[in-house]
Amino acid sequence: MYDYPLHQQINNYLKNQTEIAGEDNLFYTRFLANLSAIHTLYHDLYRQHPKGPQKFQELVDTIISGYKNRPVPLREKDFQKAQQGQWFLSNQITGMSLYVDRFCGDLETLADKLDHFEKLGVNLLHLMPLFESPELESDGGYAVSNFRKIDARFGTLQDLQELQRQLMEKKMFLMTDIVLNHTSHLHAWARKAKAGDTHYQDYFYFFDDRTLPDEYDRSMPEIFPESAPGNFSYVAECNKWVMTVFHKYQWDLNYTNPQVLIEMLDIVFFYANLGVDILRIDAPAFVWKRPGTASQNLPEAHTILRLLKQCVQVASPGMALLGEAIVAPAEIMKYFGTGYYRAHECDFAYNATQMALQWDALATGDTRIMLAAQPELMLKPEGTSWITYTRCHDDIGLGYDDSMIVQAGFQPCAHREFLKNYYAGLLPDSPARGALFAYNPKTGDARISGSLASLCGLEKALEQNDIAGIDLSIQKMLLMQAMSFFIGGVPMLFYGDEAAFTNDYGYLDIPGKSYDNRWMHRPLIDWKKMEKIDESGTVENQVFSCLKKLISIRKKLPMLSDHSNITWMNTRSAETAGFVRTWQAKNFYGFFNFSGRTIELPVSTIPGDTPLTRYYDHWRGQTIYVATGDEKLVLAPYDFYLLEAE
Repeated sequence: MYDYPLHQQINNYLKNQTEIAGEDNLFYTRFLANLSAIHTLYHDLYRQHPKGPQKFQELVDTIISGYKNRPVPLREKDFQKAQQGQWFLSNQITGMSLYVDRFCGDLETLADKLDHFEKLGVNLLHLMPLFESPELESDGGYAVSNFRKIDARFGTLQDLQELQRQLMEKKMFLMTDIVLNHTSHLHAWARKAKAGDTHYQDYFYFFDDRTLPDEYDRSMPEIFPESAPGNFSYVAECNKWVMTVFHKYQWDLNYTNPQVLIEMLDIVFFYANLGVDILRIDAPAFVWKRPGTASQNLPEAHTILRLLKQCVQVASPGMALLGEAIVAPAEIMKYFGTGYYRAHECDFAYNATQMALQWDALATGDTRIMLAAQPELMLKPEGTSWITYTRCHDDIGLGYDDSMIVQAGFQPCAHREFLKNYYAGLLPDSPARGALFAYNPKTGDARISGSLASLCGLEKALEQNDIAGIDLSIQKMLLMQAMSFFIGGVPMLFYGDEAAFTNDYGYLDIPGKSYDNRWMHRPLIDWKKMEKIDESGTVENQVFSCLKKLISIRKKLPMLSDHSNITWMNTRSAETAGFVRTWQAKNFYGFFNFSGRTIELPVSTIPGDTPLTRYYDHWRGQTIYVATGDEKLVLAPYDFYLLEAE
């Protein structure tokens, strides 16, 4: 909606701040194009706040300074990305997520390891939280005590800038986190709040007694019931209670205060101007709280994300936003935007449902639950994308809908109990070596920890010197990775998985980590072991070489860019799944066997108006000739085909 007085006010303001007819013209036009949306979203949040109108001017100033502080090379990169359209949908991008200290020590050393990623084909690095956090109260870096200072364990801000410069030279991309929901209790704002400064107490949810906290607690679930029960902590220094949804040392920020939004937007631009290509917004579902609700996924949380997106589009348009919302499929779609803001909220979300359902299919040898979820997952708007993955730093949740489980003929409680026991290695015939995480004795709910290799059976097979078991575990790893690579989105490997690292139990001896078994799948990389990727015949070499091949195949095929172009097929077999990706009259077919037995699929399963005579299998490097239509695709246990119609 065009608001003449508002646009004239900003127009006059920008004339004084920028060269609107010169080098700043693109910024000027972007600002005016997004201004009405920025104004509306802001006032949806703060029209009732006594300082709302006054703070809007500060918001505008923050956007202008975010742009003016943007280095010229990044402005040029913004322009280049704009010429590509939605650059982040490309099949050319493959990522890896890693903890810098556990991968190689520090940022300076990481810069010397870029050839490792180039050899594999990875060109997007997601560096897990880098900014200062207390050593024994860090939650893996998600309890930030200084949003603008690199933690000394990793090096300095200058080290990050030098790494980013080298990434740009190599046409590689950078992804980092912003912890939007909370700070460490040792952050400067929290320290001032503890000391009694009411201005900074308003940055958090402070209460004089337990009356309101008890009201919140009646409807808010516990995130870590084992290690951090409850949602509030007592602060002895000021004799008050503060909201701490995750851990007692992580204080939730209060976004009902517009100053908090402005402060955090300024930090968003700080990261953008360091050269971040994708900003991962941690735990966005939690950023708005309301008594009587679960205080998750509230409409105001989406309003905040949409406002951030509009502001970023103006000042740093080359940076994409990833919303780390690990929620049910119907809820995750909302993080891409709805209504007028469809495809204008987060550019990316994690396809956590698909990830979890692949683990479901691997354990059961049955793809029906995974396939039941696809109609909902296919509602993702065009112009947005998934981060697809088999493992990440976090646990594996089993929170997908009961209706999907029932539709496949299983009983939800019994089915989830089977999965937990299977991956925890509690069943006699289970090859997996994992552990239950965040077990809630009240509900029986739990999530699963463990590395890709250990959950696929490699750890147990190596211990038993089971050669057949080792081969089977490798095939399972490749099956899982292949599906996540080709299903649509940006595939994100987790460090160590490229060389089949198994669980690392060293965390048990580390204070501040021993209580959290997720550290078992966050390995400390042994670079002597990593060197085996070049030693023919080793497990490390087999896995690395095959992943390299999968990445290479994906980059060759334009139909694997994310055009929301996936159609699932009926393979007539509950053990298998198949889909077609179509773009510009080119077809790619993926077939995947999640069972431990050989399956024969009729070639006639492949859809088409007219029968084709040839398909090229990129995985095997051979052409499949079709003469009569009676031919079979033979899938060995945990096997797959990657076919292109010729």
